[in-house]
Amino acid sequence: MQESLFDELPQPAPPAPAPAPAPAARKRPASSGGPKVRPAPPDPAQQALARSLPPQLRLGTSSWFFPGWAGMVWEGDYEQSVLSKHGLAAYAQHPLLRTVSLDRSFYRPLTASQYAAYAAAVPEDFRFIVKAPSLVADALVRGEDGRGMQANPAFLDPTLAVQEFAAPALAGLGPKLGVLVFQLSPLPGPMLGQLPELLERLRRMLTALPPLRTQAPDAVVAVELRNPELLTPALAQVLREAGATYCLGLHPKMPPIGEQLPMLRALWPGPLVCRWNLNRLHGAYGYEEAKKLYEPFDKLADPDPQTREALARVIAGTTGAGQLAYVAINNKAEGSAPLSVVALAQALARLRGDAGTGHPAD
Repeated sequence: MQESLFDELPQPAPPAPAPAPAPAARKRPASSGGPKVRPAPPDPAQQALARSLPPQLRLGTSSWFFPGWAGMVWEGDYEQSVLSKHGLAAYAQHPLLRTVSLDRSFYRPLTASQYAAYAAAVPEDFRFIVKAPSLVADALVRGEDGRGMQANPAFLDPTLAVQEFAAPALAGLGPKLGVLVFQLSPLPGPMLGQLPELLERLRRMLTALPPLRTQAPDAVVAVELRNPELLTPALAQVLREAGATYCLGLHPKMPPIGEQLPMLRALWPGPLVCRWNLNRLHGAYGYEEAKKLYEPFDKLADPDPQTREALARVIAGTTGAGQLAYVAINNKAEGSAPLSVVALAQALARLRGDAGTGHPAD
């Protein structure tokens, strides 16, 4: 299994048919004493598929508040505001969803009590992937339209990274903390021309973070990029020295999986963190276009079996060597994140020889 992580990725075999979207359940009012959001009824095939997966693997989505997931994750129809406040507990009952990327924290730092409320909604074996706030992860201060206006003086600030992110996340989530992700937004040209200085700032921030494993044994620190120029041995050295890892960012601004694997090889052995954000066919700036095309996120509108099969191989190599793997998929990857999770789990089961039977791999 280990070798499969480092071999060149071949062209994938013809994919199995993509899972059809589950029919939306009929709307039914919640009872006065029951949960405000009911999970979809258990699917025996998905339960068996979940049992066939390696225990080190946690699959999930980016956020959870999408009404279009009715019949897949929710039993009935709910408003987005209801799902945002009350949907996490139902989400966490889905057999294949053992993590979620908490993206809200990117826009505004969360408090320890807010993290604790999330932790209280999920089972003991659930883990959170948490994005660092833009306060420290974005080199630019941006306007409401997303355009960079000026340099961010707090970018990669060690003190703020601890006080506004790592410390409250660790205090609130405790053992349910899975990954602290520093997704570095696209960097301005002058900063890319000073990579040694940038990497030194990154090193100082990462080494200032508190130790995580005593309170959160499965916790990982990962750095995600939007500039392929940073994929260098020097970055690998910084991550290795800081005890951090590289987040495999599947986004058109970054190269395909095969071209990012050298960074994972340089950090081996170690965990896998992957966030599959946006289908490559939409280009580097196609996030809003994909959102408009894919809403309400109830079907695989643009299946990407090549990426899915390649990712399954990386997962198999990582977990086969006993390492942890966290994978979060966005609706904009193929059209419906829960269906992408199912399809990825099926691809991994086929690769492991399980074919979704529910029996552990040999």
